[in-house]
Amino acid sequence: MNTPNGLILDGSSHLLMADFGSGNLYRIKLSDRSAAKIADGFEGADGLTWDKFGRLFITSWKTGKVFAIARPGEKPVLITDKFSQAADSCLDPTGKFLLVPDMKEGTLTALPTTIAGAEVDESPLHVGIEQAFTKLQWTGWKAETDDGKAMPLRPILLTNAGDGSNRIFVPQQEGIIHAFANDDNATKTTIFMDIKDRVKYSDRENEEGLLGMAFHPKYKTNGEFFVFYTNSKTNMENVVSRFRVSKTDPNKADPASEEVIIRFKKPFWNHDGGTIAFGPDGYLYITHGDGGMANDPHENGQNLKTLLGKVLRLDIDHKENGKAYAIPKDNPFVNQKDAAPEVWAYGLRNLWRMSFDRKTGQLWAGEVGQNLYEEIILLKSGGNYGWNLRESFHPFGNKGVDVRKDMVEPIWEYHHDIGKSITGGGVYRGTKVPELDGAYLYADYVTMRVWALWYDAAKGRVVANREIKNIGLPILSFGEDEKGEIYLLALSPTGQGIYRFSKGGK
Repeated sequence: MNTPNGLILDGSSHLLMADFGSGNLYRIKLSDRSAAKIADGFEGADGLTWDKFGRLFITSWKTGKVFAIARPGEKPVLITDKFSQAADSCLDPTGKFLLVPDMKEGTLTALPTTIAGAEVDESPLHVGIEQAFTKLQWTGWKAETDDGKAMPLRPILLTNAGDGSNRIFVPQQEGIIHAFANDDNATKTTIFMDIKDRVKYSDRENEEGLLGMAFHPKYKTNGEFFVFYTNSKTNMENVVSRFRVSKTDPNKADPASEEVIIRFKKPFWNHDGGTIAFGPDGYLYITHGDGGMANDPHENGQNLKTLLGKVLRLDIDHKENGKAYAIPKDNPFVNQKDAAPEVWAYGLRNLWRMSFDRKTGQLWAGEVGQNLYEEIILLKSGGNYGWNLRESFHPFGNKGVDVRKDMVEPIWEYHHDIGKSITGGGVYRGTKVPELDGAYLYADYVTMRVWALWYDAAKGRVVANREIKNIGLPILSFGEDEKGEIYLLALSPTGQGIYRFSKGGK
């Protein structure tokens, strides 16, 4: 080093250092003290500051300039050159301004964190969230157990059959699937299917249970749907099974019709993922987390031989090689030795949730972080999303790496000062709230905040991330009805667990 000066952590295991003498920016690996230059041009570099969304700001005492790096690996952008001696900086309490002291002038300036060419609209969005289906009663559900303990409703997802019936289906995490008419005057649910006898769930291990459900694109004619759940009959196992609707009652499914499609053996109870969804291509996409615990101890995320920490893509209309499914011929690792042919994307910790944009076919996901960051990713065939070598925009752990061409970076991150567990949602294509058109709607389970995010595919970046007034309840999941309206599913002590977006901030 020449003249070490500005310091800031990059994740938990790496340090960024601005060299006053050389003007270089280095990343130092704390485990072995090795350093690598990642940027230059900061003569007289002084202060380093991250904002809460992965943007890095660098001040220069010698030149009076302030620079920003919008995303790792991108070129620095000059924010201003109007200071005499820009010293150490920090964020103001709102996170929207960089506070820069000028040593020579004796001033303190609040500088907007806007970066030219990477502007993001973060103004509040005047859209409301209101309770839906206010008259609805959940058949068989009670607010407390027989011994008097509270038993909040856990509506783990919401979906539709795509059969023109306009019905809504909502599974409880414990293993009961409810159905009801998509009508504000609906008063009571029907039990579509009850498989509590085979679903493992407990509040102490609440990442297990019935976690996913998807109707076959041809459900109207074949009556098939699929469920992802934790198997209570076998230790540490998740399964995806095919079920069929009753031949005599369209509002009842047959629990005895179960055909197990695929099994996931896992080392720990958490990070189960569990979203299943049919893509525009008619194939079934399944995500499972890395197997649980901290740090991905078995390194499943980067191991293509295991199904953990992946998104899979299966042809469930055909069977081959003794399995209850076939492998699509264009899966990315079909011809790769030592890779499971089911794998479609990898390097994932715990997607919660993923969904297809019904207009573009793009698969979106919220990736739950570990130490410091939550992220939003756009999934693609063959994509490596970095875990456990990267956590969002940052190197992770002692083996952590910088931006690499063989890894796909998220489109957005937020720091754990903002929220600690992302609940991924979906892209709004409904008609009731036109202000949300094209927005990816998501929330944070811990801080209960809700946002609408717009991504400009032509520019390759997020152009808006606007917060919506929340309901003060943990958001378990999101769902979509046949018309494209998006709903929020909340942990509810009263049973009023379904919400929707409304105009005018009501």
